Amino acid sequence: MRTVYLGTSPFAASILEHLADGPHRPQLVVTRPDRPAGRGRRLTSPPVAGTARTLGLPLIQPDDVNAPAAREQIATAAPDVLVVCAFGALIRAELLEKHEILNVHPSLLPRWRGAAPIERAIMAGDEHTGVCIMRLTAGLDSGPVGLRATEPIAPDDTFATLAARLQQVGGVLLARALDDPPPYVEQPEDGVTYAEKITAVDRTLDFAAGAPAMERTVRALSPHIGARIDLAEAGPEAAGGMLGVLQATALAPGTGARTGVLQIQGARLFYGDLELLRVQPPGGRPMDAAAYVRGHASR
Repeated sequence: MRTVYLGTSPFAASILEHLADGPHRPQLVVTRPDRPAGRGRRLTSPPVAGTARTLGLPLIQPDDVNAPAAREQIATAAPDVLVVCAFGALIRAELLEKHEILNVHPSLLPRWRGAAPIERAIMAGDEHTGVCIMRLTAGLDSGPVGLRATEPIAPDDTFATLAARLQQVGGVLLARALDDPPPYVEQPEDGVTYAEKITAVDRTLDFAAGAPAMERTVRALSPHIGARIDLAEAGPEAAGGMLGVLQATALAPGTGARTGVLQIQGARLFYGDLELLRVQPPGGRPMDAAAYVRGHASR
């Protein structure tokens, strides 16, 4: 099949690599415009743009994929199907009505429709997630599903480890859907949940949620977003700021610190019953908790 690919994120870049390595190599790749990123606000291309350039694929980065100019460029590629994965912008009726559009979505729909399905599955303590190949419709990830595959979530999975497996699963499922198009079945109304975009509030560890929930948040946001503790609330630094938490483990109740306060025990660092294993001080570099303790034990 002749395909046009729409995607933006690192996950989408991996799916693009799988697609380009087979008989359905895209005639055109569409991604978002370059944006300022990082502390220096340097103009940075989306991951899919870099992958498309490396693979030698034609690439466009329109401000609006639904605008007439972008739609014309897509039509000129004469696709049999459009493939979407983590594109990050609304696709409107003008494209939906003209093209068949397949979406690679990393969850077991109808659970975790929306922007952050991998993170939300880990944060919720789900035992399984997966990938669905669905037809894109006007609703939010509500279109009919053609193929699905289940993937267990291990107790120590982070976003990085789980996403890597789901990328492999998604690449295989997409190839199957294009090689031999399956029937597409409407999603049930029961079991719908929404994976809202991760916010600053989601990143900040909530002591009241308990150590297991905080550990899941750390794993779900590692390494791409990062969890954190508000030092103004938790101490010991009166100046406050945010302590990044890169790795942590939940302990048995009553093992760690007193309520809502960072506590040092020997060379170990605790936030309640959550032991912090790797952290990043405000404005500093990532380090083991023991190194952080050595620098702060006297405070």
